[in-house]
Amino acid sequence: MALLTTHLFIVRHAVAEEAGPGIDDHGRRLTPRGSKRFARMIRRLSRLVASGLEIDLVATSPLVRCRETAEILAGACGGRPRIAVVDALAPSSNWQELVEWTVEQDAARVAWVGHAPCVGRLVALSIGDASAAVRMDKGAIAAVSLDDGLGQPGELDWLVTPDLLGRRGR
Repeated sequence: MALLTTHLFIVRHAVAEEAGPGIDDHGRRLTPRGSKRFARMIRRLSRLVASGLEIDLVATSPLVRCRETAEILAGACGGRPRIAVVDALAPSSNWQELVEWTVEQDAARVAWVGHAPCVGRLVALSIGDASAAVRMDKGAIAAVSLDDGLGQPGELDWLVTPDLLGRRGR
């Protein structure tokens, strides 16, 4: 029997290179500023969350900017969680595939790293309100408690953005 996921962290990738002529959307990387800003937010968040930022598994879209965001997140978490590339997190994410894949992973604390506007929709679905409008800025993280497991309505614990935690420590 698979362990019920009890905490879900939904993350929008950090600030990436702009799309444009000659720039492949799949290969867009985080900007140096975007990487630093996200890493700083994760460090501050780890100090603010009572038990630290504990994650067992990080699932990421296959696009480079999400994979880089996932690496920063995993690097800042105690226990160094495993990172898995999951096609269902690519733009136009597939909720049902994500739920099924995540349940199969047998992990209690899972992070999904993806793209807007999909990540906002994933937050809404995870709290059981598909009609909710949840805005996720670049580098934002939403934490959802799932007392009855993933796929059942959860409760939004918090949602933070790099700007919300301030710019101290630049």
